[in-house]
Amino acid sequence: MSQRSETVVVIDDDASVCEALRGLFESVGLLTRTYGSVQAFLATEPPEGSCCVVLDIRLPGQSGLEFQEALARSGSPQAVILISGHVDVQMAVRAMKAGAVDVLAKPVREQDLLEAVNRAIKQAAKRRRDIERMAALQARHALLTDRERQVMALVTAGLLNKQIAERVSIAEATVKLHRGQVMRKMGAESVPELVRMADFLGQEGGHESGDAGPLGPQ
Repeated sequence: MSQRSETVVVIDDDASVCEALRGLFESVGLLTRTYGSVQAFLATEPPEGSCCVVLDIRLPGQSGLEFQEALARSGSPQAVILISGHVDVQMAVRAMKAGAVDVLAKPVREQDLLEAVNRAIKQAAKRRRDIERMAALQARHALLTDRERQVMALVTAGLLNKQIAERVSIAEATVKLHRGQVMRKMGAESVPELVRMADFLGQEGGHESGDAGPLGPQ
């Protein structure tokens, strides 16, 4: 079977579990790396492309649950599945709240694990796309002048050119010029697209608006 570009990382201090899971994942064409501890994994270069991490909850040193929570805090695109011979409700709830794709009890049914891994890989791919999109939008947004950011916020809040002109005390024609520059620099083909960009950036319309007062004629 041809190899896929996605990678499954298995972290378990039981070598037999690592080898069994390697055989399972490689049988369906998934690139697989195995490690005996979180520290061993962190000492290597992270995999390229979408990555799913299958973690034993109880590990020497940093536990799987602690590592999963650290990944969540860091904003890592890697998706996590936790496995353990002793899964309790409190542990499972804690893991799911931190963003785990699934928590499975050992011995894990192969089909359940493969289905969870496929979900995790899709989630990781979406996270990577979102991170890349955010970086691109932030780079474009950084090119805007203060006035252009102010106009963008007011446009995406639904104000018309005339209303923006009144709000920031500039001519309507000047608003149109700034608006055109915003659309060009952000790469937006339409106002609805610009609104989606603003939402993605976390502006939510007018949160970065001219409510703080006009900047003066520009």
